[in-house]
This record gives sequence, C-alpha cells and structure tokens, in this order.
Amino acid sequence: MTINQPRRVLIIGASRGIGFELVRQYLSEGWEVRATTRTPDHPGRLGKLSGDLTIHPLDVRDSEQLTLLARSVGHVDVAIHNAGVGLRIPRAEMMAVNADAPISAVEALLDAGAMAPGGKAVLVTSQMGARRGREGSLGDYGDSKAALNDEFRQRAPDWAARGLIAIVLHPGWVRTDMGGSSATLSVEASVAGIRELVAGLTESHHGRFWTWDGREHPW
Repeated sequence: MTINQPRRVLIIGASRGIGFELVRQYLSEGWEVRATTRTPDHPGRLGKLSGDLTIHPLDVRDSEQLTLLARSVGHVDVAIHNAGVGLRIPRAEMMAVNADAPISAVEALLDAGAMAPGGKAVLVTSQMGARRGREGSLGDYGDSKAALNDEFRQRAPDWAARGLIAIVLHPGWVRTDMGGSSATLSVEASVAGIRELVAGLTESHHGRFWTWDGREHPW
C-alpha cells in the first residue's frame, strides 16, 4: 500500500451503536468504509453519512452471505467484527452470533485473500467473557463471549502465521441500546479509543485481550 492509497476498513455490524459510530468516525478521517447490515435496503442513519461508504448485506449466521462478502469487499486493511446480540436471546442463537460468527468472518476474509499480511482484525468481546476472578456461571451472554475468547486463542497462532494481527477487544460499558443509559462511557469516547488502539496495533499485540483504552485485559 502506498502512502497515498486510501485505507479501507470493514465494519461488520454497523447499523447502530458502536458499529455506526465506527463508520462515522472512520469516514470523517477519509477512510474507505465497507459496512454490513442485515437490512441494506433500509440503511437508516448509515444512508445519511457522507464519504466513501459501501453497505453490504450480511446476516452473520449465513455462511453464503459471508463468503460473498469476503469475495466482494476487496482488500481490507482493518476488519472490526462488532455484530452481537445481548440478553433475552435464546442461548443457541447467542452462541452462533457472539461466539461462532466472528471466527467464521476472519477465516472467510483470509481464505478470500481480502486481508494481506499486516492486516488487522478486531473481534469485539466483553469483560463478561473473562474467566479470571469469576465464580459460577457467567450467564449465556458471558458464556458466549468466553467461548469466543477461547476459540480466538486457539486460532491466533495460525492467523499470525498467515500474517494477520488480530485481537479481541472489550469496548467498555457503553451507552448504547445494549449497554443501557446507565453505562459510564459514551459511544463517541469508546470508538475514539478503539480507533487509537487499532492504529497502534503491531505484531506484539496479536493474540491478546485488550480494552478500548489500550489496557491489556486478563483472560
């Protein structure tokens, strides 16, 4: 990539909350943004943003849609998998979306050649998926994020060998539909921190669990 070539980021799960703000902030910095939503024909606020934005259809549980996305999105410098579901969702669906889909997305992008060596992948997890210091059940949501973290650690050596820099990320307790109005962190501040962290990622960060403000989180 030459210094004058536009940078391209893929945001999976971009219709609202952290995903939408990631799109907005990256566009404001002149990035090419490729964003996914389950309802591209009704993009909502995404359709009102200015900049180099392409919206792709994706239900993260749909392997055919995922393969098509990976083949059509082109070269990606950064991929952020933000799609997820929260409480009061059947456990099987929660596991499929929160634990399985992020891993499948990275594998699809690598297999399609969409991420060249040095590309960066960020999988949004949660501190609720950390096992250290917890007793008893994590609940379905925590279990799904713990399962994501466990599988990520299994895949990390292979992804490193394929030239990828990948991390799992806790975005903070953010005031979104999922986080609720009592959350301590604004979505703008969370995303600004995430973008700063992503910009500074090197091979030394790979395979580890980080927070939005650049701290390493225990597993």
